[in-house]
Amino acid sequence: MLLREIINSIESVAPRSAQEKWDNSGMQVGDTGRDIQSVLLTTDVTSEVVGEAIEHGCQLIISHHPLLFHPLKQVCGQTPQARIVEQAIKHDIAIYSAHTSLDSVSGGINTRLADILGIKDYRILVPSSEGGDTGLGVIGRLDEPMPFDSLLKRVRERLNTTYIRYTIHNAQFTIEKVALCGGSGAEFIEEAIRQGADAYLTADCKYHDFQAAEGRIALIDIDHWISERHARDIFRDILAPLGVTCFISQKDKTPILIANI
Repeated sequence: MLLREIINSIESVAPRSAQEKWDNSGMQVGDTGRDIQSVLLTTDVTSEVVGEAIEHGCQLIISHHPLLFHPLKQVCGQTPQARIVEQAIKHDIAIYSAHTSLDSVSGGINTRLADILGIKDYRILVPSSEGGDTGLGVIGRLDEPMPFDSLLKRVRERLNTTYIRYTIHNAQFTIEKVALCGGSGAEFIEEAIRQGADAYLTADCKYHDFQAAEGRIALIDIDHWISERHARDIFRDILAPLGVTCFISQKDKTPILIANI
């Protein structure tokens, strides 16, 4: 199957027109006219992930996070990104990424995360300025109201989280309306409050984000990679009708390690 046919299938769900202006979804390395027999699906493109693609004989890596956010001035191995580009080219492996294009659409990162956590009747939290049915984050209602500590337990169990950071005064406070944004979504805390969410789940919150949220909304902060790793399953579901062989990366992992001392 031609790479461009695979891209067309992905972009029928997550068109590049839906990405944020600062983003770089799309082709990172390779020729869209080449033939593809097998694909490796990952959240991040690392040297270990490319090595895994080589082991599986994959001609294509599809990632959520783009390998290239900023232009490379030289490809001479000075940076990790340059070395990965060299590694992929050397082994004739193409790389394609769907980042905020996948975040912003129905059936993408945020709606899948809402489904996993049992959030119903959700809508877009921050609609796109371009209009249409796209935007970042979602807000909806839990399948059943529950105490905050029960919601934390659900998050831990269903997402298999390595850590949860949170702020709230009363762990028995009943949570019904929940907003979320996979990845770095602290900028939408105030919008979640404005729309009446009892809790907001995202990643990469800073100290002052917790300080500003305290007493106003239950803020739940989890690992960035964990909040978005189901991108791999979404890619697999999109590609399933094409009959192309897909591998979910076993080398793909969060770079953040937690010490239990």
